Amino acid sequence: MSARLTGRLVVLGITGSIAAFKAPEIVRSLRAEGADVQVLMTPAATRFVSPLTMRTLTGRAVDADLLDLLPDGRIGHIVAADSADAILVAPATAQWIGAMASGMAGDPVTATCLATTAPVVVAPAMDGEMWAHPATQANARRLMEDFGYTLVEPVHGALASGSEGAGRLAEASAIVAAVIAAIGASPVREPDAARRPPVVPAGDLSGRRVVVTAGGTEEPIDAVRILANRSSGRQGIALAEAARDRGADVLLIAARVAVPLPEGVEIVRVATVAELSAALDAALLPPPDGRATSSADALIAAAAVSDFRMRGGPSTEKLRRDGDLTLTLEPTPDLLAGIAKRLGARATRQTKLIGFSAESGATKRAAEKLKAKDLDLIVANDVTAPGIGFESAENRAEILDVDGGISIVGPAPKRVVADAILDRLAALLVTGGAR
Repeated sequence: MSARLTGRLVVLGITGSIAAFKAPEIVRSLRAEGADVQVLMTPAATRFVSPLTMRTLTGRAVDADLLDLLPDGRIGHIVAADSADAILVAPATAQWIGAMASGMAGDPVTATCLATTAPVVVAPAMDGEMWAHPATQANARRLMEDFGYTLVEPVHGALASGSEGAGRLAEASAIVAAVIAAIGASPVREPDAARRPPVVPAGDLSGRRVVVTAGGTEEPIDAVRILANRSSGRQGIALAEAARDRGADVLLIAARVAVPLPEGVEIVRVATVAELSAALDAALLPPPDGRATSSADALIAAAAVSDFRMRGGPSTEKLRRDGDLTLTLEPTPDLLAGIAKRLGARATRQTKLIGFSAESGATKRAAEKLKAKDLDLIVANDVTAPGIGFESAENRAEILDVDGGISIVGPAPKRVVADAILDRLAALLVTGGAR
């Protein structure tokens, strides 16, 4: 099937919903259909997804401030309004729908919609009770009946509040299908590329090779049972996706994960510490002949690696419950420390090393690991805090560098945390130092 949006400019407006983390997927789906994409963001949207990520994905400057001009001096929302073949607002919050229904123009997204004659598609996302409220429903009807907008209604599913209901952002495929239908066979509104929003240079990780580990390793006890941990792999996968979106060539070494693996990255699956060790050696260490150095610019070791395994290996038979049972464990090797030692001192090695430390509130232990393992950065997570960390959609991270600096991120969606970590990595790759 041919790309149905070839030559079209779709302006994507992102508003301040937690579903904004799905915006990169929508951009990729639009681009897969051949569209050029220009992103507008409300100020609240930038709390959920990085403008830099959207700029890297689209190749165009992101308009997140109504008063900012484009790099070439033009007024961003007017250029977008005049050149768009369609405007897509996804996700659209109750606040944004209400403001738009009232004709307010307090952010780039509402202002562009007011200034355009292009078709507008709106995909709401919010809590189920908010969507069902008569005020929200009245505002949504006004957008459809008075403004002629297309509404892609939210679907039933799990919501950010922990409840279930009709408020979940529709799938990207349904949203893109609505954009295609809204444009129809209309002529391209602005075929002159020079009059469209300007193209910007490639992402800040373009040309870089980034290795990311994700998920939890496991160690067999016998033929049936394993020693494992609660890692879902969400943070590591968010890092791989964010690095990909910023132009990096990404290798994701994935242990056991509870979420789908991303597209557009190289994937190696592992289970045990030994398998992870072999995959890291293959990805990072030069061959024994010494004629080449590591091809990776960075390793982000986000996997939760098993600390213990069965001494002497797993039982060859299934263990029985009869009588007392004692498991004799031994510590597993510290893979990151071993990699750092073999790659050489931080001051001279090519590959930047970023570790993770699951802590119980304090960062002192993380700082000790940073120094002892000779890492460039370490990310400390408080695994005891409710609602963040393992098995959750959000995280709170403290990013420590070798100069004693600490950057605190969150609580925030793990994609936001990922971009904050990659901001630090990008700076390291440019300067070679901690900042």
